[in-house]
Amino acid sequence: MSQDFSAEQKRFLEGFVAGAAASQVVGAAAPAAAVPSGPDAPHLLAQDAQVKAGGKLTDPEKWKRDEHPFDAWQRLTTETATGKLPGPADNFRWRYFGLFNVAPAQDSFMLRMRLPNGILKAHQLAGCARLAETYGGGSLAVTTRANLQMREIRPENAKPLLEELMDLGIVARGSGADNIRNVTGSPLAGIDPQELLDTRPLARDWHFHILNSRVLYGLPRKFNVSFDGAGLSPALEETNDIGFQAVRVPDGGAAPAGIWLRIVLGGISGHRDLARPTGAFCRPEEATAIADAIIRVFIDHGDRTNRNRARLKYVLDAWGFDRFVAAVEEKLGRSLVRIAEQYVAPRLPTDRYAHVGVHPQKQPGLNWVGVVMPVGKLTRLQAEGLAAIAAECGDSDVRLTVWQNLILSGVADARVAEVEARIAALGLSTTVTPIRAGLVACTGNAGCKFAAADTKRHAMEIAAHVEARVAIDVPVNIHLTGCHHSCAQHYIGDIGLIGARVPVNADGDTVEGYDVAVGGGFAENARIGRMLWKGVKAEDAPRHVEALLRAYLAHRAGPAEGFQAFTIRQETEALEGLVAPYLSPLKEAAE
Repeated sequence: MSQDFSAEQKRFLEGFVAGAAASQVVGAAAPAAAVPSGPDAPHLLAQDAQVKAGGKLTDPEKWKRDEHPFDAWQRLTTETATGKLPGPADNFRWRYFGLFNVAPAQDSFMLRMRLPNGILKAHQLAGCARLAETYGGGSLAVTTRANLQMREIRPENAKPLLEELMDLGIVARGSGADNIRNVTGSPLAGIDPQELLDTRPLARDWHFHILNSRVLYGLPRKFNVSFDGAGLSPALEETNDIGFQAVRVPDGGAAPAGIWLRIVLGGISGHRDLARPTGAFCRPEEATAIADAIIRVFIDHGDRTNRNRARLKYVLDAWGFDRFVAAVEEKLGRSLVRIAEQYVAPRLPTDRYAHVGVHPQKQPGLNWVGVVMPVGKLTRLQAEGLAAIAAECGDSDVRLTVWQNLILSGVADARVAEVEARIAALGLSTTVTPIRAGLVACTGNAGCKFAAADTKRHAMEIAAHVEARVAIDVPVNIHLTGCHHSCAQHYIGDIGLIGARVPVNADGDTVEGYDVAVGGGFAENARIGRMLWKGVKAEDAPRHVEALLRAYLAHRAGPAEGFQAFTIRQETEALEGLVAPYLSPLKEAAE
């Protein structure tokens, strides 16, 4: 009889008979649920524990559980080859490969890369420019994580683009979604005469540790790690979930003298919090193991039921730092070193112009040249031209910064004038200006569905307006971000603008606009700014910034008092009162 059945039918009958026999075993217990195993086990166990406690997994947690994004590569390549853009679940999964469906802002993908410490080689920049022209919209953008993005990528170009990007030695793996983002470090690492520590080896070690540890993907939410070498140009590590700050411990302290890393945790400026010291310190060679342990505690205990409270900050808020550090030490299997702050030498001041213009390196006869870019935008011709300058006149390194510009290093004294001339010929500048040196803007609604305003365009309008009217003589950072995600970190700008829809009539019509904060800062002046105005129309934003700067110049204690210090000295109502006489005539003139 068996020969009358197909192989598929026989497998069905065998399973049916086995199931029937098992059901007749009196008192047989139900089979125990399989315990998750493998690299994804910690995530699955954390999900199970939160469901058992009465929680409901968020959609991204369900999507990760239904099909791990890294197991979907074949489907990604097959579907995108047909020109298909993904729906919500796969849009989340494809971000594990660096691809973001940015519809409806653009009917295409955006690609984000991974560049440890923000540094790439000249041939890599030129290669990225070629890929942007071949597969995207022909331009590149420097991000506020010292990274590169390219846009307007048709779905059918996704696979060849990712493959050719890897041919250049650049990966995009884990650059989006619930993963550890591009690791940042001091942009002048290795060339800064002031630095205590070259952050490049630390960033590189952490970068490859992530790439080779699947368990470090699929966290409760995105995660940022940064290394600051205490040099002239800061890494903004205080805005990261984990910040490692190089410090000097002199002789006679509670720990051996030398260079240590202070461990700070919980930075997320968009949620109005900067990273705070844990009291723990480590040697530089211990940083990767400690960061790994911190993230594994976050994997176990981060909230997977509420996306708004899924960042590390909220675990710290709920537990307190002592309990969290104790859990990290348990993961490590040892205690961390504590050093009282009185035994730590203070950080030397930063230079807010260090990332722009010509500066001598610690290597005699060599210089770095910081290039001003219009809110991070770079055409193919400009990228190729800068790559050629880096290769022919420098050390071939191209250093991206969190200020959305780039730095060419290793330029000999004799070639500085040539480099500046060639940069100018590309339509770019090395000239330091108080406004444009610290002008930062996210993508805005021209390329992001979340943004409420065209931030890059408005940033350039504000800069042009102010520079033509106010003789500002100190650096003033102006940060424009389009939404609550705070990609441009508006709360740490001297003046921070966050996109908002502003009502203009009783019918509910709105226009692009901003809420405006003042008094933010970073490095030795780290501080979250406070809100000054709500609902300023975008067309009025340049005049508001102008009035703020005029009030500052008129009422500051003297040239030594920076804009942040001036705003901190004023209560909000008093500051509004000082600005009002300068703002009212501007409004009248505009009307």
